[in-house]
Amino acid sequence: MDHSIVTEHVASRDGTSIGYLRQGAGPGIVLVQGAMADVHAYRDLALALSSSFTVITAERRGRGISPRPYTTDHTIARDVEDLDAIMTATGATKLFGLSSGAVIALEAARTLPEVEQLAVYEPPFYRDGIDRDGIRRLNAEIERGQSGAALIDALVIAGTAPTLIARTPRLIARALGRVVLAVQSRQPGPASSLRDLLPGVRYDFHDVAERDGHIQDHASVDCAVLLLSGTASPAFLRTAIRDLAGIIPDSRHVEFDGLGHDGPWNSGGPEQISAALHAFFTL
Repeated sequence: MDHSIVTEHVASRDGTSIGYLRQGAGPGIVLVQGAMADVHAYRDLALALSSSFTVITAERRGRGISPRPYTTDHTIARDVEDLDAIMTATGATKLFGLSSGAVIALEAARTLPEVEQLAVYEPPFYRDGIDRDGIRRLNAEIERGQSGAALIDALVIAGTAPTLIARTPRLIARALGRVVLAVQSRQPGPASSLRDLLPGVRYDFHDVAERDGHIQDHASVDCAVLLLSGTASPAFLRTAIRDLAGIIPDSRHVEFDGLGHDGPWNSGGPEQISAALHAFFTL
């Protein structure tokens, strides 16, 4: 099997150049990334799937090979248009999304007729609503270049911050955030640094907030859906996936023992995720 990776671009409806990686052969699957990572976090998952599928690893707008400065008039419809452009260019009809990327993939399945199968890992829906004041504070921190504070706030607002960080006094947590960014920026490899990725989290929080409170809309999703989660993830994510299982008509839920919110990433359990995706997408 040829596992060579080709970088390609397509123009989205508003003219944004959206990059993606293509590898493998067979039916096309588009992988949609979550926050705080670029296409390289899916390296191992894409490789595992490429023995049976043409894997299209989409680069979300505002990061990596799809650069675009964030503007306040952004809407999740633009991200869906990006997926539509990629699917049209590649002929792919299957989607997989993680976290905020799962929210976008769900919206694509709800609004685009060409989506035939969908798998999502832990889309963040909040029964009590997302912290909109926190999002406004985060946006202001990013505009002021306060990267350490923005990193910590992004984790806390999302509900994915480790307990120790969530309970650490704010000034200390901000200092810790600056240290993490400095250390991580020196890591070798092609992946974007957290410092470079931070401005793009405004896309993620905007999209999640836009769909916040609308989980019931997914009752109209009429394609087959695989819902994935991990037992080590925050409780609200596991609650959301169970809620979706009761809403989406043609869906089934698989939970992975010991995996956290990074399950599909290189750092999580990509082998387990790829096995579940392979079984589902070959049905």
